[in-house]
Amino acid sequence: MPTNIFDDFFQAEARMFLLAAIRIALAEDGSDLTSQGLFTDSDMAQAMIVAKQDTVVAGLPIIPLILEFGGEECQAHLNVDDGETVSEGTMVAALQGPATQILKAERVILNFLCHMSGVANLTAQYVAALKGTGTTLLDTRKTLPCLRFPEKYAVLAGGGKNHRLTLSEMLMLKDNHIDRAGSITEAVHQLKTVYSPCPPIEVECRTIEEVQEACKCDIKRIMLDNMDTETARAALSMIPKTIETEFSGNVSLENIRSIAELGPDYISVGKLTHSAPSSDFSMQFVPLR
Repeated sequence: MPTNIFDDFFQAEARMFLLAAIRIALAEDGSDLTSQGLFTDSDMAQAMIVAKQDTVVAGLPIIPLILEFGGEECQAHLNVDDGETVSEGTMVAALQGPATQILKAERVILNFLCHMSGVANLTAQYVAALKGTGTTLLDTRKTLPCLRFPEKYAVLAGGGKNHRLTLSEMLMLKDNHIDRAGSITEAVHQLKTVYSPCPPIEVECRTIEEVQEACKCDIKRIMLDNMDTETARAALSMIPKTIETEFSGNVSLENIRSIAELGPDYISVGKLTHSAPSSDFSMQFVPLR
């Protein structure tokens, strides 16, 4: 995953949110009194960031952005690309600059790198489980507050696809919307009346009856929400090819392939972001050459 993918993803709003998250992360750490007491501003240092486990890597291009907040003196060399799988002991990046600036940035760098790599690593496992099925893995909006964009980028690094980054990218009719409108048909009608042109509409269906109704509406996608295997199989058999299909709810590494074999176009998994275990990296100072 070349760095330009990172640059393409973190444009405009996404970049604004990323920089805001970095700024807040550095600010909440406060002043590094320990390092300031042991190093002068002129003390230079070199450091390497090393993987402490086999993992997919995501978030390396964030390192220079974090260092920029401390000044222009720090430099970072990234040894691998996001999306690559590295083995334990691999040096993924090298840093050089004032010791106080590197140490101030250390934990923020590792927090982003460990979390994002964890998301990418788990995503890669789900993608591998789907290999050959023709079903695409999607993430959800079940993300940590203020880390939506880094987490969804990490899903891309792991080989998955993004569902919708924001509420405005697709109109999704969920149970509360449908209950308010009175029916799926009426909810779709109201949306098409309010918006012209109307963005793509996805309808979350809980029962076979709701699927039958949704099939009669001019919509882009039907989501089968928390359906058991037999119900999902019956629902998929009645949805026309002109409407995309998505399965969601109670998906795990153990059952995702059997769900995919039912034939949905997409499977969305909240665990990719809300339950991914962090990958382990460390930063170590090395002697100046």
